[in-house]
Amino acid sequence: MHPIIYDTCMDKKIEDLGKVSGKMLLFGGVYSNLQALEKLKQVAEKLNIPPQNCISTGDLVGYCAQPEEAVQLFKIWGAKGIAGNVEKQLGEGLEGCGCDFRAGSRCDDFSKLWYPYAQSKVSKESIDFLDTLPDHIKFEYGDKKVTVVHGSYFLISEFIYKSTPWKIKAPNFLATKSDVIIAGHCGLPFHHEENEKLWINAGVIGMPANDGSPQVWYVTLDDTEGKFNYKHKTLDYDYKQTSKLMQNGLLPEEYARTIVTGIWDNCEILPPVESGLQGFGITL
Repeated sequence: MHPIIYDTCMDKKIEDLGKVSGKMLLFGGVYSNLQALEKLKQVAEKLNIPPQNCISTGDLVGYCAQPEEAVQLFKIWGAKGIAGNVEKQLGEGLEGCGCDFRAGSRCDDFSKLWYPYAQSKVSKESIDFLDTLPDHIKFEYGDKKVTVVHGSYFLISEFIYKSTPWKIKAPNFLATKSDVIIAGHCGLPFHHEENEKLWINAGVIGMPANDGSPQVWYVTLDDTEGKFNYKHKTLDYDYKQTSKLMQNGLLPEEYARTIVTGIWDNCEILPPVESGLQGFGITL
């Protein structure tokens, strides 16, 4: 068991893994996409990455059709993970996903379909499991101190993108005493380095990255020669099956279409830079 640290000022539960070695795999936003999670687990096993070196940045539950199955597979796998905003909302029995969508936006309207659906499907056993997830995970890897967050250290639902000014990212490194922040929530993979600090978003595996491809994204770490090395990678999976299962009359048809086309229904949450890149692919 790894020690749990409590940041009483921020009311946070932080799991400290200590010094970690060997290859690692980080991913976010499973979003109830069982097919993507099954394939990612296979990738980890093929790369001989043990479950304890695989870490989710949160939101195991979301837009797709199999929330209970996804949570149970994650639990059986034995991977590590932090709570995303969806886990928090489900755990507290709250209405709404807590994604910080603008009221009345398309994303907000869609959440009124997929969140109640997910809430109705997830068992008490799974809710109890989600409640055990920490707010953050920290560890030492290679020559770096790393903290895993969902949105940011200060706000679980904060949307932070590559174009987000460094002055917004910088306080996270100070508060966590980290060299590297690995985040999720925003749905897009990227890395941003300044002042010898590195912000990585691993991307999500439950939905495409608005790049015109059904592939999804994750990150691998390698500590060869005691250094911190990372690589963004794409994942191919049975997206047609995922989309088919979502066409059940209860979930937004637009999201089922996004799974196939790789294009988001809208860019409401995106800054102008990221919005302008819709459908142009991602090179990392």
